[in-house]
Formats: sequence, structure tokens, C-alpha cells
Amino acid sequence: LSLVGSEMCIRDRYQRRVRACFVRWFVRMNRKLQGEIDRVLKKVSEGTQEFEQIIKKVYSATNSNQKEKYEADLKKEIKKLQRYREQIKIWIASNEVKEKKSLIDARKLIESQMEQFKACEKETKTKAYSKEGLILQPKDDSKSELRNWLGKCIEQLNLQIDKFETELESTRGKLSSATGGN
Repeated sequence: LSLVGSEMCIRDRYQRRVRACFVRWFVRMNRKLQGEIDRVLKKVSEGTQEFEQIIKKVYSATNSNQKEKYEADLKKEIKKLQRYREQIKIWIASNEVKEKKSLIDARKLIESQMEQFKACEKETKTKAYSKEGLILQPKDDSKSELRNWLGKCIEQLNLQIDKFETELESTRGKLSSATGGN
């Protein structure tokens, strides 16, 4: 009986030690994970600031060589942010991370930067005299005034045509009733 009791006592101590080791390991892993999350969130913050600075340079560049260099830098920066986004998506899906609001906010921020990049890339890749390029260019005021005037003239002419057609139909109606009556 005492041998069985001592074995149970030894097993209980062993189980307590295993639990304590597991708890310490789990806490260490959570700290490590939280530290990694904090580092990535900091890099996302720095990356978005860098992205904003570069995109301003792209739009303000006057030289095409400068513009191309800034576009390449912008592409590199968005690729980094996309890698961070993939890691953040993994953490959001994970059950190990309890506080996900900051991760979701960072993912949304990166996605908005991706949209900005897509719009910037579309603008810079559009050729100046293509249909899309002409649409994007600011319109000349005198041309738009001329277009408006021509539009009004065409509208007035269409109204006159409708009026003449109505008169013509009514005249034909009178003629047919007059000829049908004779």
C-alpha cells in the first residue's frame, strides 16, 4: 500500500513538473509570437510611410528616368508589404493570436496601399495619346465650351426636325381625308 502511494506521489510530481514545463514553454512561445507580431506591425508602419513618400516622388517627378526609378522603388516597397500581408493573414486565421484588431487594421492598410499602387501603375503605364490617356488629360476650356455649344445646337435641330415631322404627318392626314372625301 505504501509502495503504491509513493508511486502515485511520484507520478503526481512528474505530472506537475510536466505541466509547469509546458506552461513555461507556452508562455515563452506566446511572448515570442507577440514579439514577432510587433516587429511585423512596426515594419508595416515603416513600409507604409516609405510607400507614401515614394508615391509622392513618382507623381512629382519631372524626368522620365527619375519617374521610372521611383516606380521601381515603389514596386519593391509594395512587394515587401504584400509579404507582410500574407504573414498577417496567417496570424489572423490562427487560434494562437487572441487580439486581432491591430492585425486586421494593418492588413486593410496594406490593401489600400495596393489599390493606390495599382492606380499609380495604370496612370504611369498609359500612353499620352492613347484613348485612355486622352481621357485622363485635363480638357481645354475652349474645347469644352465649343462641345457644349455644338451639343445645344444639335439638340435644337433635333427638336426642329421632330416639329417638322409632326407638321408633315398632320398635313398628310388632312390631305388623305380631303382626297378620301372627294
